Amino acid sequence: MPTYKYIAIDKDGKRIEALHSAESEKALVSSLSANQLTIVSIAEQKKRIFTFKKSAKIKSNDLILFSRQLATMVNAGLPLVQGLDTLVEQMENPSLKTLVKKLEDDVEGGESFSQALLKHPKVFSDFYVSMIRAGEESGTLDEILNRLAAYLENSAKLARKVKSAMVYPAVVTVMSILIVMVLILKVVPTFSTIFDAFGGTLPLPTRILIGTSEILKNYFLIVAGILAVVFFFLRKYVQTEKGRLQFDGLKLRIIIFGVLIKKVALAKFARTLCTLIKSSVPILKALEIVGATSGNKVLEKTLNSVGMGVKDGETIAEPLGKSEFFPPMVVRMISVGEKTGALEDMLTKIADFYESEVDAAVDGLTSVIEPVLICFLGIIIGGIVIAMFLPILKMSTLVTEGF
Repeated sequence: MPTYKYIAIDKDGKRIEALHSAESEKALVSSLSANQLTIVSIAEQKKRIFTFKKSAKIKSNDLILFSRQLATMVNAGLPLVQGLDTLVEQMENPSLKTLVKKLEDDVEGGESFSQALLKHPKVFSDFYVSMIRAGEESGTLDEILNRLAAYLENSAKLARKVKSAMVYPAVVTVMSILIVMVLILKVVPTFSTIFDAFGGTLPLPTRILIGTSEILKNYFLIVAGILAVVFFFLRKYVQTEKGRLQFDGLKLRIIIFGVLIKKVALAKFARTLCTLIKSSVPILKALEIVGATSGNKVLEKTLNSVGMGVKDGETIAEPLGKSEFFPPMVVRMISVGEKTGALEDMLTKIADFYESEVDAAVDGLTSVIEPVLICFLGIIIGGIVIAMFLPILKMSTLVTEGF
């Protein structure tokens, strides 16, 4: 069925510009006339066919741009379908362009925007859909879209900071593993041949190192296969409810990094809950969404308990105070916010505080982690070197035993 773009004037003299599907132009004219509309112009919209050689992943920056641009168009008074149609023409990401076209078709077909978004859960989270639904119900879709863009920008900024903090230790760790593997697989066997020529009994550390080298050299594929199987089953276990809960709890107890992970989780909790409450999402639904999008099962379990407490008539602060996850400062600030009716302001202050704490933690992480990694690397490589040179220090004894 073809789609037509028409401009008409209603009985009150108001100008209407919209898209409508009809069997023919004549059928559309009859329909509009029956609704007492005076037709100014009608033009058939050509169907666009998208052909892409390669699909691109939809990233957070794409969603930020999509939300910001759509908010501008809705705020300017452009109908949602036309706004989506305009975005299709200017999107550079092929996957996002195809997705927006599908959204346009669904909305044009009579679905609400939130219903259309629900069909793409891998791109639009429950948080995003709930915000859009709240915007549709309150008639503030442009404001909600701007809020979503601002929230996504803050989340992406926070994620970049954490990733930047992890790059240095990750690089050093990988380099350490490569160096150790080269020493064990290439250097140690050379020394082993030399020691065999002298005979005698080697020191225990040297024997352990040479034995490890021989096992890895002769059975490398078997060892790699065992490690791969262990990793596979560990990963499967972590994907279970119990395994994920234990893994997330373990992450919070990691030296140095655990504190950073907790601060990031608290900042995200406060920012997300504040955004949802500002958008008039019901508090129980908001707590459920915050837990589901937190990325940490320990926090999700805590917020589920909070939701049950609120359902039973408690304040948010009461069940939070019983949890070990939330610091007393956060609980007190939320309690004050509930009593004074300024919960949104308190949550914003909590989010700002912990985001600044993340900044400070990331800045100080390099100075803290660098000596720890150097010390660790020194112990491993130094231990290998010492184990190899112990027999040389006792060379005279080895030569004597050999003869």
